[in-house]
Amino acid sequence: MPGSHGSLTKAGKVRNQTPKVESKPHIKEIPRIRNKKHYIHRIIEGHEAGQFKERHR
Repeated sequence: MPGSHGSLTKAGKVRNQTPKVESKPHIKEIPRIRNKKHYIHRIIEGHEAGQFKERHR
């Protein structure tokens, strides 16, 4: 492939100009509570696991 798609002197320009944003701390749910939620959703309310699929009647 001949040449490159831009000069190497401009590499990383946009990323270096972007201000640094701190990430939010991710707090995991306690497994017992998470499992209870899943149980209620799947068994008691009767929802299927996985992503939403439109059911045919």
